[in-house]
Amino acid sequence: MRAVVVEQHGGPEVLQAIERPDPSPGPGGLLVEVAAAGVNFMDIYQREGRPPYLGGVPFVPGAEGAGTVTAVGDGVSGFAPGDRVAWTGAPGSYAELAVIQADRAVTVPGGMELEVAAAVMLQGLTAHYLCHSTYPVAPGDQVVVHAAAGGVGLLLTQMIVMRGGIVIATTSTDAKAKLARAAGAARVAGYADFGTVVGELTGGAGAAAVYDGVGQATFDASLAALRPRGYMVLYGAASGPVPPFELQRLAAGGSLYITRPTLGSYIATRDEYVKRADDLFSWVKTGQLTVRIGGRYPLAEAARAHADLAARSTSGKLLLLPH
Repeated sequence: MRAVVVEQHGGPEVLQAIERPDPSPGPGGLLVEVAAAGVNFMDIYQREGRPPYLGGVPFVPGAEGAGTVTAVGDGVSGFAPGDRVAWTGAPGSYAELAVIQADRAVTVPGGMELEVAAAVMLQGLTAHYLCHSTYPVAPGDQVVVHAAAGGVGLLLTQMIVMRGGIVIATTSTDAKAKLARAAGAARVAGYADFGTVVGELTGGAGAAAVYDGVGQATFDASLAALRPRGYMVLYGAASGPVPPFELQRLAAGGSLYITRPTLGSYIATRDEYVKRADDLFSWVKTGQLTVRIGGRYPLAEAARAHADLAARSTSGKLLLLPH
C-alpha cells in the first residue's frame, strides 16, 4: 500500500508518500480501505514534533477518516467486512489501508458519502462538545466564534444557531465572511475590531463565551470581550501557543472562566463518542448541518495540504484521498 510517512520532524516537505507493507488487524482491530482522511492542525503539530506531540519517528500521520472494512481482528463484534465506518483518534490514517481499533469506529449511515463522514468527524465532534458541554449555549447567548470560516468554525456556528445562540464571527477575508454569514453568524468582524463589534451588539455587556482556536493572536482581546462570569474556551493555537498569564486578570475581568478542553476528554467513553457522532450524522442527513469540504488532495500532495492549512488560506475541511 501507499502511505504518507514522516521520517523526521520538520516542515511540510518531510511528508513523503511511499510504499509500505499492507497492515493486518490485530485483536480488536479493523482493517479499513481508506476512502478519505481528514487533515487537521493536530497533524501539523505532530509533524513538527510540537509538544505534546513528541512521538518517535517514523510514523504515518493522520487520526481521522472514513472507509470500508476489509478484515476484522480477533474479538471484534459489531463490525464485518463491507461495513462503512468513520473514525477519529486512530493514528495512521494518511494511507490506502489503516488499522482502526473497533472502539474508535462508528458506522456511517446509508446514503451518506464517505468523504462527508470523514470531513465531519474530528471537527464536528469538537464543535459538538464545545457548544453542548464545555459552555452549553443557551437561547439568546451572544458568543464569539473565531476563525468562523474554518472547519470547526463553520460547524460550530451552525450548531450554536441550532441551540438559539447568536454568533459574532471573526474571519480574515470578505469571501470567508460570506461563508460565516451563510452558516448563520449574526455579525462578522475582523480580528482587529471584533471587540468593538461585541460591545455594539451586546450594549457593552460583553459576550457570554468566546470559542477560540486561534490562540496567541486573539487571546488578550478575547478575554477583554467577555461579560462578567463569561467563558474563555481556548481549544486550539493556530497562531501559536498562549504565553503564561496572571490569573488575577480573570478576577479583574469580572470573575471570568477559562478552560483548555480537548476532544479526547469529551469522547473518552464509547457511549459518549457514539452519541455525539450519531447527532452529527443525523443533522447532516436531515440537512440541519452542512459540511463544507474546502479541498481534496491525493496522498502525494499531503505537503501542499499541510501548507494550505497552516497558511489559513482555505475554508472548511481538507481531505486526503488515497485512491
